Amino acid sequence: MKKDEKRFSIKLKMYIFVVITVLAVAFGISAFAFLTSANQINNFYKQVTSDNARNFASLVDGDFLAELRAEAETEEFRQLRDKAEEDDYEQPIEDHLKEKGLWEKYIETRDMIDEYLSNMEEVKYLYIVAHGDRDAEYDMYLVDDSDNPIYETGYYEEREAEFRGIDLTNNPEPTISNGDWGWLCSDFKPVYDSEGNCVCIVGCDVGMDDVMKDRHQLMIYLIIGSLIFTAVVLTGAMLFIKKVVVAPLDAMTNDMKKFKPAVGADYETACVLELDIKSRDEIGEIYHGIRSMQINTIDHINELYALQEDKIKAQEDIKNKEKQIGQLSKESYKDALTGVGNKASYIKKAEETERRAAEEGLEYAIVMVDMNNLKQINDEYGHKAGDQYITGCCRMVCEAYKHSPVFRIGGDEFVAILMGHDYDERKQITDKLRSDFENSFTDESRDKWQRYSAAIGMAERSAEDMTVDFVFKRADKAMYENKTRFKKKYGTYR
Repeated sequence: MKKDEKRFSIKLKMYIFVVITVLAVAFGISAFAFLTSANQINNFYKQVTSDNARNFASLVDGDFLAELRAEAETEEFRQLRDKAEEDDYEQPIEDHLKEKGLWEKYIETRDMIDEYLSNMEEVKYLYIVAHGDRDAEYDMYLVDDSDNPIYETGYYEEREAEFRGIDLTNNPEPTISNGDWGWLCSDFKPVYDSEGNCVCIVGCDVGMDDVMKDRHQLMIYLIIGSLIFTAVVLTGAMLFIKKVVVAPLDAMTNDMKKFKPAVGADYETACVLELDIKSRDEIGEIYHGIRSMQINTIDHINELYALQEDKIKAQEDIKNKEKQIGQLSKESYKDALTGVGNKASYIKKAEETERRAAEEGLEYAIVMVDMNNLKQINDEYGHKAGDQYITGCCRMVCEAYKHSPVFRIGGDEFVAILMGHDYDERKQITDKLRSDFENSFTDESRDKWQRYSAAIGMAERSAEDMTVDFVFKRADKAMYENKTRFKKKYGTYR
């Protein structure tokens, strides 16, 4: 080390360690206090939301809502509702409900919502929804407050991502989220008819914008308090460390610089530490530890030279291991069952495609394929049959898109990135693949697990698409539309 080069001493490291430790403790306690307070407030709002949802669910007429839901799901009402929404004209809906004898109870229920909202200031939104099963992607509104048009009845809204895969009729825990309507605590309670059937759910949203604002202020106060506390504690700690630890370490450091181990040198020649340090504390332990380390260094230095050949052999072993690791890395990009690329491989290919699209103007399309009825095959015939079903569907996809990479990104999902010939003939190839899947599914001469079926969605890159993900989402949406048509035509196992 050069004389004019600033060294990073143990003394400085100890100061840094003490500073970090005190900061960690101070901020850790602050964080614990903040999280404890936030958790208590969250639990309170969850309880308030749950109580309000349960209370209002007990007030509404389940038999009426069952009739209203049945009417809202009819084709006649759907056409009338869509026309009313398009014209922004409520009267046709009102006339239709009067004709069906549902209007008076509808207005009564809506007035109950308005009155409840006016009396419960903490409740921001209250509504009644015809909830689908846990895997449904859309729910239908039945009754909302008077701020919303009447033709909202029968309106299908896409289910929030945090509620997908959750059975809202089974009293899940309330959720707190931040979205287009601000911070909300949301809960849902089921409504039953006189026969005990769950016909819909009551949704209750309690606003938490003010709570979150106060929470941020509390965080600021805790941080400022922690900084003041830290400054006081650090001042005392530094003075103590300097007196008790730093001075002995400085003396030890100066003598350590004299240590010069060499092959064949004895302890005196190598300048092993010889200080008069007899303290029975950590400083004494450090001194004796360093002295023992220096002695061991002299004892083993010749052994290290003798082991040079073993070191070379070890380096060769490392190179062989690296080659094996490289091979395993290649295999990690393949799906073990089908042999096509896995999700990691798709992500890598998507990044490459994005780069080529940006630099070369590459034209491509994304095809999303989601197998139908895989769960039914697994449930009824076992996972071995399910694996055959997966590989059969994959084979049909690969045979269709011969010139494009295919990836398995989920248990029943495949993605193909179409370029070149497959991109030029994308519509004809995709239409034929849909037809092949339908012919396979309807071929009753085959075993059930060999009647391959899948929903397919395709989307091309446009000039507005900055990433592959934009194209993927459109393809995914088109696939779900295709799957919906399949379920309407052939039903669903679920």
